[in-house]
Amino acid sequence: MRLYAWIAAYAFRRYSTYRVAALSAAFTNTIFGFIRAGVLIALWHSRPSLGGYDVTDAVTFSFLTQALIEPVRIFGGSLDLTERIRTGDIAIDLHRPADLQGWWLADDIGRSGFALLSRGTIPLLGGSLVFSLRWPAPAGWAAFAGAVLLALLVSFGLRYLVSLVVFWLHDDRGIHGISLVTSMFFSGLIVPLVVFPGRLGTVAHLLPWAALIQLPADVFLGKRTDLLHVYAFQAGWAVALIAAGRLLTMTARRRLVVNGG
Repeated sequence: MRLYAWIAAYAFRRYSTYRVAALSAAFTNTIFGFIRAGVLIALWHSRPSLGGYDVTDAVTFSFLTQALIEPVRIFGGSLDLTERIRTGDIAIDLHRPADLQGWWLADDIGRSGFALLSRGTIPLLGGSLVFSLRWPAPAGWAAFAGAVLLALLVSFGLRYLVSLVVFWLHDDRGIHGISLVTSMFFSGLIVPLVVFPGRLGTVAHLLPWAALIQLPADVFLGKRTDLLHVYAFQAGWAVALIAAGRLLTMTARRRLVVNGG
């Protein structure tokens, strides 16, 4: 465990080196938060109480989701692992005295930790200077932190699987594009999933991407107080995806050995 704690700490330091880039990205996320807020305000003025949200909920949702983009890597369909698979450096990784999946999970936790501090706070602070946002009570912050932590695990599980596909496809651009579209649409980043009609909304709430944005946002806004159900849903998908990643890792290892890696 000490090794993985060191990996996470090192990843946090590595990503914190690029502070100017992080601040620039946070500023961009904040600007897009204002653009999205304007769109959602117009939508909710024409359809009040749409999906059980009011205008304040919708505006808060826009800035909160912008704050979560980088921590859960909505736009990042894979890990840096893909490049190591493509170059063959993965053979070295598999000989390290550490579990491959555990190594990259620890690295991703360190990355997301810095992302929460750098790019997760500025959009919310920027939005609060212009709009009256809906803030949770102290207990709500703790509940939100738990939902975000589980969202990070689900995000890692999805991106780890996408990364391992390169063992067979040798190019992640196609699967990355598919991952990007599904993540943006089914996570609630574009519009809250609560506005999805009928069966589409039902299916969207059952998919793992709902655990990335929509559920943490609902906890933040106080729309979901059944925390056991929320956490169970997120944890269930996290366990399933990480278990699938472990199985695929074993399959990929055998493939690498057979091909002389």
